[in-house]
Amino acid sequence: MKSTAIKNTNITMATLKKDHHNKKQQRSLTGLKLFFCLITIITFSAIFTSCEEKPKDRIIIWTDCSEFAQYCELFNKTHPDNKAVLVYKENPALAIPPAKDELPPDIIIGSWLRSDYTQKYFKSLDYLFDHQNLSYSIFYEQLINAGKVRKHQYLLPVSFNLPAIIFSNQNSNLITDNYNLTPAQLRLISSEFNQQNKNGNYTKIGFIPSADSNFLYTLAKLNGANFREEKNEILYDKDSMEFTINYLRDWIEKENTSAQVEQDFAFKYLFMPDYRQVTSGRTLFASTTSSYLFKTMKDMNLDIDYRWLADGSSTPNTIPIEDNFTMLGIYKDAQNQPGASEFITWFFDSTTQEQIISRKVQLQLNTELFGIAGGFSSIRDVTEHILPIYYTHLLTNLPPAENLIVPEKLPARWDTYRNNVIEQYISTSITTEDLDSVPSMAEYEAEWQKKVFDN
Repeated sequence: MKSTAIKNTNITMATLKKDHHNKKQQRSLTGLKLFFCLITIITFSAIFTSCEEKPKDRIIIWTDCSEFAQYCELFNKTHPDNKAVLVYKENPALAIPPAKDELPPDIIIGSWLRSDYTQKYFKSLDYLFDHQNLSYSIFYEQLINAGKVRKHQYLLPVSFNLPAIIFSNQNSNLITDNYNLTPAQLRLISSEFNQQNKNGNYTKIGFIPSADSNFLYTLAKLNGANFREEKNEILYDKDSMEFTINYLRDWIEKENTSAQVEQDFAFKYLFMPDYRQVTSGRTLFASTTSSYLFKTMKDMNLDIDYRWLADGSSTPNTIPIEDNFTMLGIYKDAQNQPGASEFITWFFDSTTQEQIISRKVQLQLNTELFGIAGGFSSIRDVTEHILPIYYTHLLTNLPPAENLIVPEKLPARWDTYRNNVIEQYISTSITTEDLDSVPSMAEYEAEWQKKVFDN
């Protein structure tokens, strides 16, 4: 296999291109972040103005997940000797080490904590298992192993999400597999759904690959692109990327006539949210993720169903976990390691997480997040036996533990890099008639950096 390396960068872009429903989610989350920051300020004020509060009693938690405010409130009610305090960080992986005048965290929770840069900032958590505070057996094996460095446990998985394909229940008879859909199945079934009028114009197109950049990226992962960070470089498999692009170009041309036809159809008919696209009758499938899917299905009681997007070739039925799965660790200079250990032990208990979910439902704490910290819990018992009680669509299709694939280590600014380099490269490659005229990924990165410097 050929392998291509692209230099990593520590520069973020000010704005990112987002699709329709992601924009709506971002606006909603912005409001939540402001609310979350207010909670943090009020909590800190209460703590620092108290004469009786001892520094060692505080558990400082850095996170970008607003829902942990609820978790800390529940913890504080039942643990009078320790008080968990949240500090919001847009990207916790980029916030370490703390500034000289900043109170260091005890616990850090977020995505991208497994990078070469961040791993040196965490304590070993082996003692939690040696002292039987936690057991390896409660976690999904792939996820707990992802937090190890040289056989020592430095990070613990919190939550994860999976890619999914949704469709209207009115078309469920067209879906032969009860659990997964492979790209080949998706292509075949969607092409059979296509319809044209007497003038040759499409009135229905089963699925439009070029309209969803997240699907394009996920397909590259399924085909073995194997994006990863090694020694501050982004590596990927060039042959797999070329295969993905050629496969998509063939799909678009043979099943949907051309990329231009797809784009015209999407502009005319698919301007609505994903779930309305499939219930409108204009298209059969839409690509999404479990975090968006189950929150939307629960809130709106939609007449839609789903299948996991799975590999159907080299590693049959494997499902790639979304790159930004959440992990947790204790900061190397934590001032309250006993308190941090107590919070972690409390949080990774099935009874605790059941209380968290139940309380959220009873108090109608709508935070726009699904499950535990916006995803499936890393504790198998919670995902397989507790979440289905509250998200009943899970009863028919739980994540298959043995088929989940954890992504490789990726840098803290991966979302930005992925959106502006990888997805742009694939999208341009499948929508440009002359493939030889498409810039390379290295050129896309260079252009991206130039724009950042100009700003």
